[in-house]
Amino acid sequence: MVVDRILLVEDDQQLGQQTVERLERAGYAIDWKKTADSVALDKLDYSLVILDLMLPGTYGLDFLKQLRTTSEVPVLVLSARNDSSDKVRALKLGADDYMTKPYWPDELVERVKARLRRPQMARSKQIVVGPLAIDVDARSVAIDGGPVDLAPTEMEILLALARRPGAAVSRAWLVENVLASESENAIRTLDVHVSRMRKKLGRADLIETVWGVGYRLAKAT
Repeated sequence: MVVDRILLVEDDQQLGQQTVERLERAGYAIDWKKTADSVALDKLDYSLVILDLMLPGTYGLDFLKQLRTTSEVPVLVLSARNDSSDKVRALKLGADDYMTKPYWPDELVERVKARLRRPQMARSKQIVVGPLAIDVDARSVAIDGGPVDLAPTEMEILLALARRPGAAVSRAWLVENVLASESENAIRTLDVHVSRMRKKLGRADLIETVWGVGYRLAKAT
């Protein structure tokens, strides 16, 4: 049986030890580093990276930015800060999930399991799905070669779907990770964004509704 290898970057001795022990009991192989500076990015070979933000030396988000230039490995961010701006920045830099401290060890294990069950996100600088072409760095979109002008939030929603073509992305995940909202009307706001995106893209069939779940980007149209 192949055992998933996980890199934990955490400087807190007690928390790091507890995390290692809990994840090892869950059947994972853990490599624990206490600083981002001690991680060799050119030799990274893991199924998942668990990354603390408040690290000595290189700050966690700076490390994440460096990591994303060379690797597509999923990243779960840990932080004692519950600031939504930190969360949004981490997700924009390429984090796949975000947990605030303190947290239950069992919740961390379930998050890890859930992340490893999902198909790895495509992080190409250009994402092409059927007639849709997205330049990730330039934040530009084209349909059949023609430019489409999307608002920043619309672009983030489209990127979240495009990185998982054919996979359903739940409304709850999009609200939490893209809109970063806890408003009672957040789901409705998301649906309005998607409706506007469909009109701008000119292809009602490109963003499919998965009833009871959320949305997905059609693989082929």
